[in-house]
Amino acid sequence: MTIHGWKTKFNEIRKEFGYTETEDLVSAKKLNLLLKRKNSKKEFENIIKGKTVFVIGAGPSLSKSLKHIRKSKNITKIVADGAVRALLEKNIRPDILVTDLDGDIESIKKIGKTKIPIIVHAHGDNSNRLEIVKKLSNVTGTTQTREFGKLKNYGGFTDGDRCVFLAEYFNASKIVLIGMDFGRKIGKYSKHRVINRKTKLKKLKSGKMIIEWFATKSKADLYSTKRMKGYKTIRLIDLECIENF
Repeated sequence: MTIHGWKTKFNEIRKEFGYTETEDLVSAKKLNLLLKRKNSKKEFENIIKGKTVFVIGAGPSLSKSLKHIRKSKNITKIVADGAVRALLEKNIRPDILVTDLDGDIESIKKIGKTKIPIIVHAHGDNSNRLEIVKKLSNVTGTTQTREFGKLKNYGGFTDGDRCVFLAEYFNASKIVLIGMDFGRKIGKYSKHRVINRKTKLKKLKSGKMIIEWFATKSKADLYSTKRMKGYKTIRLIDLECIENF
């Protein structure tokens, strides 16, 4: 079940950014037609339920985190969009990729040739990118409108916080934020090309607000490699032994 209060919170965000539900719905309907299958509850439960989950974002601190992520065994890795390129460069296998298709498309296509689940999100700004779904395997879809057809709404606004909501939805025991910096510096893996820096920074600010609001609702043990309200701060070196915490 999506976190109680999220619908109201998201309506506030939509109003702040000037987005309309009509535009979101147009994109969602297109994605629904392109998808071959629905989200698999059993598949995601097998990957997430009761597990420690790394939610990996594309912030500036990601580069320093990679060697520790690589040494962390038997940890579920849910990766936000552009961060997947960083993992692929270090031969680290993600378990789930969450994307709205504005990251590195070649990296997304590489994952799309495997059995790794890809969750593609539809919103009013990415309708023109959704055709890429035809070239990907093991794809399911999400929307920020009401659920319909093959689409689910787990909650979240940016790729990073959608990963966090996904982990909560499927009952992760621990959620650890890595590369989720939310500062004014945009990480090199964040986007293939940043067209509007002002909007990007505004979304990062909203992402932090959502992540901290989420902490007041979550049932999981929450950690972050960056200082974050509602999360225990964890050193990078301790990622390798998080299961012992």
